[in-house]
Amino acid sequence: MTDAARVLVVDDDAGVVAFLVEVLEDAGFRAEGLSDPAEALARVEAEPFDLVVSDVEMPGLRGPDLMRAIHARRPDQLVLLMTAFGSVDMAVDAVRAGACDFVSKPFSPDRIVLAVERALEERRMRRQIVRLRRQLPGGEDAERIVARSPAMQRVCDLARRAARGGVTVLLGGESGVGKNVVARLVHDAGDRAGGPFVQVNCAALPEALVESELFGVRRGAFTDAREDRRGLLVEADGGTLFLDEVTEMPLGTQPKLLDVLETGRVRAVGAGEPVAVDVRFVAATNAAIEQAVADGRFRSDLYYRLNVVRIEVPPLRSRPEDVEPLVELLLERACARQGRGLLGVSASAWRWLRTWRWPGNVRELANTIERAVALAEHDTLTLDDVRPPAPPAAGEDFLAGAVAAGMRLADLEATYIDRVLQHTGGNKVEAAQLLGIDRRTLYRRLEARDDD
Repeated sequence: MTDAARVLVVDDDAGVVAFLVEVLEDAGFRAEGLSDPAEALARVEAEPFDLVVSDVEMPGLRGPDLMRAIHARRPDQLVLLMTAFGSVDMAVDAVRAGACDFVSKPFSPDRIVLAVERALEERRMRRQIVRLRRQLPGGEDAERIVARSPAMQRVCDLARRAARGGVTVLLGGESGVGKNVVARLVHDAGDRAGGPFVQVNCAALPEALVESELFGVRRGAFTDAREDRRGLLVEADGGTLFLDEVTEMPLGTQPKLLDVLETGRVRAVGAGEPVAVDVRFVAATNAAIEQAVADGRFRSDLYYRLNVVRIEVPPLRSRPEDVEPLVELLLERACARQGRGLLGVSASAWRWLRTWRWPGNVRELANTIERAVALAEHDTLTLDDVRPPAPPAAGEDFLAGAVAAGMRLADLEATYIDRVLQHTGGNKVEAAQLLGIDRRTLYRRLEARDDD
C-alpha cells in the first residue's frame, strides 16, 4: 500500500468526506479527508498529496479560491473539483484556471474513481516520458521531430518516402513551423545520412556575398579574396544542402544554382574549371513561391527543378496534439542548457500552453519555454512564467520605463522587433515593412541575436 497514490478530500459536509474517503480507499488509494478548507490548505502546504479533491461551494474558502491558494504554494499540485449541476459553467472556468478536471454532483462511486485515476494516469505518463527520454542514446539528436498529430505524421511519412528516392524536396509553411527539422529528417532517412548536412539561410546572406558563399572563391577573384575558400555546395558534397528562404536568393544567382542542379558541377568565383559535386537539395520557403515566380522574382525553371516533391508543414495551431510533447522536449533541453533540474508544469500553465494559438509556431513555443525556465522561481512552471507579459497600460511611457530600467540600446531594439513580430503574427515580411528595413536586414539581426 506504500506505493498507492495519496488523495486529500475536502468538503464542508463531513458525510460526503467520509463517503469519498471510503470509496477511494476501497479503490486502492491512500485517502484522508477534511471539512475545513483552511485546514486543508495548511495540510497541503506541510505535505504534498498526489491529488486534492475539493468541493466548489464551501463556507470561508470556496473550492476555486482554495485551488489558487494551493497553486501559489505548490504550483504542480493536482486539484480536482466537485460541483453541483448549477455551477458547471463556473467549474469549467476553474478548469481553465488550473483544475485538472471536475465532476458533477451527484456522482456514482465509479465516476469519482475514474476521474481520480484519469488525473493520476495523465501525470504518470508525463513523468514516464521524461524518464524514457533521459535513457535514449544520442541525447538531443534522438528526438529531432515531434509528430503525435496525424498532420505531422503525414509530413514525416512523405519526408521518409522522398528521402529514399533521393529527389529534390521543396518545403512550404509559415515561419517557425520547423521546416529545418523536416529537412533534417529527409537527410537522415536517406542514403546520405552519414554525409554532411549544410544549412544556409538565403535571406540572411548579404547579396554581394551569396555567390562566393555558395560556390566558393579563388584567391584574387576580388579585392577581399585573399585565399581560396570552398563554398557551401562543396562542403555539402556527399550529403544534403538545405536552402532555407530560397525565394530570397538574388535573381542573378538563380541560373548558376540551376546549372548545378542540372550538371552536378560547381564553378567557384574566379575559378577556371568546375568541380563535380554529389549533393541532395532540400529547399524551403515561408512565402508563396508561385507568386514569386509570377512576379518575376524567382525563375520558373529553377522552381520546377526544386519542386519535385512538395511538403507543406502545417502551423502549430492546426496540430494541437503536438503541443504537449513539444513542451516536454523543449523543457528538457532548456533545463539542460541553463543547468537547472528538470522542471514540472503546473495545471494552469498546461491549460494556457494547450489553448494559445502560437502565431509564431514552434519557434515562439521554444522561446516561451526558454524564457520561462530562465525566470521560474519554483520547481514548476506557473501560468505567470509561460504567459507573455500584458502590454503596457494606455498612456504608459515605454521609453521612460526603458531608461529607468537601464535598458541597453541593443536590448531596446530587440524588444521592439519582438513586439512588431508579435503584432504581425510572426510574418517577417510584414514586420520588415513596419520596421522600415529590408527582409535581409531583419533576418541578419534576428540571427545575430540568436547567436549571442
